[in-house]
Amino acid sequence: MTAARTNAPLRVLVVDDSAYNRRNIADILGENDEVEVIGKAADGEEALRLAIQQKPDVITLDLEMPRMDGFTFLRILMARQPTPVIVVSSYSQKENVFKALELGAIDFVAKPEQRYSFNGPIRREILQKVRLVRALRPLSFRPMPSAASAAPAAPARVDVTPRASQPQLRYVVAVAASTGGPPALMELLPRIPERSAAAILVAQHMPEKFTKTFAERLDKKSSVHVTEAMDNDPIARGRVYICPGRNCMESVVGVGGGVGVQADLRIRLVAPGRGDRYVPSANRLFRSVAEVAGSRAVGVILTGMGDDGADGARAILDAGGTVIAESEETAVVYGMPGAAVRAGVVSDVMPLSAIGDYLAGIL
Repeated sequence: MTAARTNAPLRVLVVDDSAYNRRNIADILGENDEVEVIGKAADGEEALRLAIQQKPDVITLDLEMPRMDGFTFLRILMARQPTPVIVVSSYSQKENVFKALELGAIDFVAKPEQRYSFNGPIRREILQKVRLVRALRPLSFRPMPSAASAAPAAPARVDVTPRASQPQLRYVVAVAASTGGPPALMELLPRIPERSAAAILVAQHMPEKFTKTFAERLDKKSSVHVTEAMDNDPIARGRVYICPGRNCMESVVGVGGGVGVQADLRIRLVAPGRGDRYVPSANRLFRSVAEVAGSRAVGVILTGMGDDGADGARAILDAGGTVIAESEETAVVYGMPGAAVRAGVVSDVMPLSAIGDYLAGIL
């Protein structure tokens, strides 16, 4: 049994071509009794050799390196010796971060563009994400399935504007996700057909500046139209709205009024309040969807640490709606869905593929 499943220190391999970064990351981790830095590598070839020899519990990885880059390293590592990997990458490499997550990395830490201090939030985040490895489902950190195996080929998207011959909005789906959420959403959303009568609002715990790139990447892979939400966006069928980082998202009735899902439903973006322990807050999103959609509200709680979504799920159930939690067999981290199950606020528990099929059937 590895340290990830015992009380022994987590054994970490630090990989970065910058000696400054290697030293600082190792110092941060080395100051914690729960962590032991077992090696440092300056490129992918050295990292692969050390990973095979030392068998670390977790690896921190820079993506831009000489000789062998982070992507090649991830492909070989996940094929030969699947290991939890946390990417440490700059804001300028947003697209690369999501590519790494698709290749099997479990999470990422964003660092500023310039040479930076490892004090404050970055210091806490690196340590927090390394420690979460203890909560991972065994071998959950494998590359996500290819589009061909994850879902049927989607038809080309032509137009998402409602027409008389197309179904009107019938359901508002609120999705909560944290650690492991980006690959899960990349697998789930391509299953949703263009003619879906649902609108999907996503609260994915993610830093600002990354959510727009994430939405654009999802949009390319999906038949439904995926965007980073903007304040006062109309909530329409066949659309997916990703909450921007450092914001919370709510569904509200706009100036056009109305009742239920046929009302003038809009997105409202707000700053997090004192009661919002997570940002974006799935609890806040779920409660707002319950209020406007009632029995046509659907809550989906995917992988993630903590318990965000459990309180809001109760509001959806009380309104006559449906709440689905991802099952332990597919959730990378069973924290959020497990908390909802233990609280007794879910209608059903499903593996990720079945959740996709369920949402695809909402027509």
